[in-house]
Amino acid sequence: MLSIIILFVIGRYFYRLAEEYKQNKWVFAILGVISYYAGAFAGGIILGVLDEVLGLGFDWDNNLLLTLVAIPFGLGTMYLFYYLLKKNWKKTVVVEKNEIQDIGKQLDD
Repeated sequence: MLSIIILFVIGRYFYRLAEEYKQNKWVFAILGVISYYAGAFAGGIILGVLDEVLGLGFDWDNNLLLTLVAIPFGLGTMYLFYYLLKKNWKKTVVVEKNEIQDIGKQLDD
């Protein structure tokens, strides 16, 4: 249930971001959710390698614990993707100019 709520909130934030910058809304909502899952997957790989190398004794059979450990990795990756998209789109915003009012005016070079 917690995962469904997290996915809904992530999708909504990315949807609103894409809407604000006039991008494809559903594509970026889905990419936001995929970035969450990619971060959780990468976090699991990192924990698995650390468990093998350092012998942490991590309980891999406890699904609740695995979910709670994966959430920060997924949210971190998702936030990084959100921040990079917002920063990139903010730089490339095209200011729409009403050119009808400029008809007949001299161009300033």
